[in-house]
Amino acid sequence: MIKDIQLRVTLPEEKQPDILTKKSAQFLGISSGDISGIKVLRKSIDARKKLIVFNYKVTVFINEPMPESSEYHFDYKDVSNDKPIHIIGFGPAGMYAALRCIELGFKPIVLERGKNVQDRRRDLKAINQDHFVNEDSNYCFGEGGAGTYSDGKLYTRSLKRGDVRRVFENLVYHGATDQILVDAHPHIGTNKLPKVVQNVRETIINNGGEIHFETRVTDFIISKEEIKALVLQNGQTMDVERVILATGHSARDIYYLLHDKNIALEAKSFAMGVRVEHPQHIIDSIQYSCSSERDALLPAAAYSLVEQVNERGVYSFCMCPGGFIVPAATANGEVVVNGMSPSKRNNQFANSGIVVEINADKDLYKYEHFGVLKALKYQEDLERLAFTAGGRSQVAPAQRLTDFVNGTLSADLNPTSYQPGLKSAPLHSLLPKLIGGRLRNGFKAFGEKMKGFYTEEANIIGVESRTSSPISIPRNERLEHPQISNLYPCGEGGGYAGGIVSAAMDGERCAEAAIIGL
Repeated sequence: MIKDIQLRVTLPEEKQPDILTKKSAQFLGISSGDISGIKVLRKSIDARKKLIVFNYKVTVFINEPMPESSEYHFDYKDVSNDKPIHIIGFGPAGMYAALRCIELGFKPIVLERGKNVQDRRRDLKAINQDHFVNEDSNYCFGEGGAGTYSDGKLYTRSLKRGDVRRVFENLVYHGATDQILVDAHPHIGTNKLPKVVQNVRETIINNGGEIHFETRVTDFIISKEEIKALVLQNGQTMDVERVILATGHSARDIYYLLHDKNIALEAKSFAMGVRVEHPQHIIDSIQYSCSSERDALLPAAAYSLVEQVNERGVYSFCMCPGGFIVPAATANGEVVVNGMSPSKRNNQFANSGIVVEINADKDLYKYEHFGVLKALKYQEDLERLAFTAGGRSQVAPAQRLTDFVNGTLSADLNPTSYQPGLKSAPLHSLLPKLIGGRLRNGFKAFGEKMKGFYTEEANIIGVESRTSSPISIPRNERLEHPQISNLYPCGEGGGYAGGIVSAAMDGERCAEAAIIGL
């Protein structure tokens, strides 16, 4: 017999050996000896009250063996001599599109502007230490895309867009811990993601696919509203039949290229703001109601906050417990910050984007003359402003949280995880009122919701601007651009995803669409 049940385990109980077996037997009214195995399906923590509880969903196997293998099977076959599908970009969308092409018997040819994960590390070091941005290899561009260095947060609400479990199982197949199949808010960790990404690369190459690094696409050759070839940075022309465009939300040159060729784009609402960074022990004390160090069984505490301020949402984004802040600019002359965490989430700081919704139709009237590029131009201007305010390097402008809300320049700043360094700047006056005013009210509200969150021990750091694409590339019900046939906009860059999992699912969908009729 097999039974799925829900269990609640208190923190003291969690420390007992075989507690799930004991609890399951008690719940089902059977002997512990009748239980031959327990499979944990989901685990989450409820810390809303002083008595912390672990919520489990488990499958209990009663007097019958527990299966060892996954129900998912990935059938990767040799596609060396099969029809090609060209994929531009090798982030989560491009990776999963390539893997799905192989399963379906088509040869993926991936063109990635950046470097592989090993070589990419040197360029990340150059950003942090030398303040130099390689515009093709950075925290956004390169093997695995921005996802490789965003700590691999896998939580998604996109449950109707595809098979979430399949995406997770494929990550486990390629080396991720199977804990991601269990945790309510799973993540892999910045330190472990590169190996997973490398394993995906090897699967693609070993099965006849191609991946070309440091290969930037600079032009599309279009005839009779059909994409015919790609022009590469080295001047080479590559004939194509089907193209999946998975370049991510920061490939601005692609948006400008499409716009210059009069290919339809649409301005898209998005969000911008700052990173807020607290000592992790402050967040732990708030969330776990503890006055000293958190219990060893508890992970670094996270939070999720949202508030409506003047008809716009102000909310936390990409919260990184036990993490650090990194420079995510994709060009020199701009400052962009992002956050990530190692797998153990054991850094002394917690950080999160705190961002404001920007309605592209209502909020950017001063940028209307840029047409569909208005939100992109607005984003660019704020990143250049941050560059100037930080001293014209990758040093980021920052302010104590309380000083920002009170409208005073910080005399000094708190310690930070941001390696290039911080410079005190009056972000309260530098940020447009559209963003700054709402942030100030939002932070006050968050301080009421989480007593201790609003503190002078926290810094805010600018700017958090790459939450999603400020432009969408339209597509029809066949997932094809309505104007240019055989071009399939995909993932975050197309405006069809908001994270690793949704991008991966969209990559699979685009692969399935692109092969039709070939």
